[in-house]
Amino acid sequence: MTVERMVRIIAGFFIMLSLALAHFSGSIDMTHVSWLWFTAFVGFNLFQSGITRFCPMDIMLKKAGVQQGCGL
Repeated sequence: MTVERMVRIIAGFFIMLSLALAHFSGSIDMTHVSWLWFTAFVGFNLFQSGITRFCPMDIMLKKAGVQQGCGL
């Protein structure tokens, strides 16, 4: 597993964990439609893309002509 994939998995996990902790502590209410569901969507996509290597944003950026860098 590469560093990039591990970063995606860890970042997605922490985003979803922070939303869950805030919800269960009573700070936010995830039962109502809100912009926090967008945050949950982004966190879940980060997590799953680290595991499955499927990332919708990668596909959209490649179609838009953005080139992959060497990571430096």
